[in-house]
Amino acid sequence: MPGSDYHIPVLYNESLNALNIQPNGIYVDCTFGGGGHSRGILEKLNVDGRLIAFDQDADAKKNLPNDDRVIFVPQNFRHIQRFLRLHKHPKVDGVLADLGVSSHQFDIGDRGFSTRFDGPLDMRMDQHQPQTAFNLLLTYTETQLHKLFEQYGEVTNSKTLAKHIVQQRKQASFKTINEFKALLQPVIKGNPNKYLAQVFQALRIEVNDEMSALKELLQQLPQVLQPGGRAAIITFHSLEDRLVKNYFRQGSFEEVVDENPFVQHEKKTELKVISKKPIVPTDEEAKRNPRSRSAKLRVAEKV
Repeated sequence: MPGSDYHIPVLYNESLNALNIQPNGIYVDCTFGGGGHSRGILEKLNVDGRLIAFDQDADAKKNLPNDDRVIFVPQNFRHIQRFLRLHKHPKVDGVLADLGVSSHQFDIGDRGFSTRFDGPLDMRMDQHQPQTAFNLLLTYTETQLHKLFEQYGEVTNSKTLAKHIVQQRKQASFKTINEFKALLQPVIKGNPNKYLAQVFQALRIEVNDEMSALKELLQQLPQVLQPGGRAAIITFHSLEDRLVKNYFRQGSFEEVVDENPFVQHEKKTELKVISKKPIVPTDEEAKRNPRSRSAKLRVAEKV
């Protein structure tokens, strides 16, 4: 599997098929990572095709293939429109985003993404950003922390957790992952591994402003896609999936509840949903790559 030493690309064939790749087209991989999906796109392009690869993580650049058809943009995909214009490709034929954290990021202890290793409480995908997980835990109010763990981690006792952190941070040191895990010990509920994973997920989402970045990407899709161009977005938790589903369906992020079935609501979306239900990994893929289990792929086409 391409790029598997750095990161196993999730829903590999499904996402490439979803893009409906034209050999001379221009495609964007918003999350280059190990380059697995990108290599798959390049294999389907001819000499006139182009791939524009975004990744804010400096480590990803080491995985670039030696290929003149690739333009690498070391930026967050939230700036997609600006950099496509800069590189003289304002309209493209397809956009792919795999929103999962790469296996490489989880497996490097000093990045602070994983509960399995000790290291600094960092969690920044872009090392130039000033906000680390440690800074966040030190400066956020109890209310901010409560909201963060509840919304982004779906932590059952998020209010208790926030209160505990605020009380403990006055006297306890928790600059490292192991220190932070020890600090949380008295308030952990249920399966400790699952609980810690939810807490770490919430912190990572906040540190990297992932929800706002995703919203900004989605809102730019109608402007950057050619008519007939496709967007394929792979999400890993319900918050992300809901944003993608709602935006693809109705061009907004709010859930629309029709109180009167006889009233026709005007849809302002310029995208047509291709996948009515999310595409999920096969049992074989989930077995081969356990990290793919929660993946959901949604596809839309520019009208």
